[in-house]
Amino acid sequence: MAQKKAHEVDNFLARLSRVYPVVLIYGPDKGLVAERAGLFVQNTGISTDDPFSTVRLDAADIDHDPARLGDEARTVSIFGNDRLIWIRNAGTQKGLTEAVKWLLQEPSEQIFVLIEAGDLKKGTALRNAVEQAANAMALPCYSDDARAVDRLIDEALTKFNLHILPDAREMLRESLGADRLASRGELEKLCFYAKGKNTIHVEDVAQTISDVSALSQDEIIDAVIGGHLSALDDSFDRQRAGGTSLFSILSAVQRQFQQLQEFRFIMDTERKSASAIIAGSRPQIFFRRQKLVEQALLHWKAERIACAMERLHTVVLESRKNTMLAPAIVRQNLMALAIEAARH
Repeated sequence: MAQKKAHEVDNFLARLSRVYPVVLIYGPDKGLVAERAGLFVQNTGISTDDPFSTVRLDAADIDHDPARLGDEARTVSIFGNDRLIWIRNAGTQKGLTEAVKWLLQEPSEQIFVLIEAGDLKKGTALRNAVEQAANAMALPCYSDDARAVDRLIDEALTKFNLHILPDAREMLRESLGADRLASRGELEKLCFYAKGKNTIHVEDVAQTISDVSALSQDEIIDAVIGGHLSALDDSFDRQRAGGTSLFSILSAVQRQFQQLQEFRFIMDTERKSASAIIAGSRPQIFFRRQKLVEQALLHWKAERIACAMERLHTVVLESRKNTMLAPAIVRQNLMALAIEAARH
């Protein structure tokens, strides 16, 4: 199987091999896909400014005319140099997959083929074709984990000769990771904001950083379990305006109540304090939320948590049956849970 694990991709790109002239770079992190595609092109040494050396194609073009990929692959540079065929927006196109399969069976010399794709699930035809070929490589690009985000932060701070306090780093780490290019942009914005200082404080992060982590509904969750009605109303509107689906919102709230249920069980059976449970939770709760979750754990008893989870399950079903009324149904029931929290 010609594929690399996510942590092996950078090493592969740093040492390109002609054994694998066809490379598929795919994954949910579009920014990271684009960044690694640029690195691949750079390391081939092929000029992207020369139309005779680099051919840019859209996957849809090849899907409509599969023979075009073969024609381009057989074209020889007038100077005998390497050529690059750069294909973007690949996905489940059947014509593209068939063209790539043909190319892999009859590889042309002195070409590199770069295919940029989105999140191709395991078993997707294009991904299978590349992974099963001896002369191609599939490179996955998933959202950065905490270690990768820390590396990005350190790179940016070193470039601008800045230091960062631990609580500021924690807040920064929580706000980055879903998209590599967006994360780099946010870090650069923060560093320019802090230019002239030696150290970045948590206030600097709060003032400049947008949340580019995986869609987070923490503000809605906190408003529900903390009983903050006005904050819930505003957060709900903001998340919906930003394109967050009702399912994502409900799933986030459900996960929070599931966590509270687990914590409450430990609290009731092992007689541990709420603060000790929160401090020892894994994965660790973001430090700015710890006090609020601790207070919620004290006020939400086991019976009430079970009722809340049953209610949320019903809301999921009702919102799916009544799509036109779904936003109102979800908002009303989240408000009801917040009112119950406020009463206690």
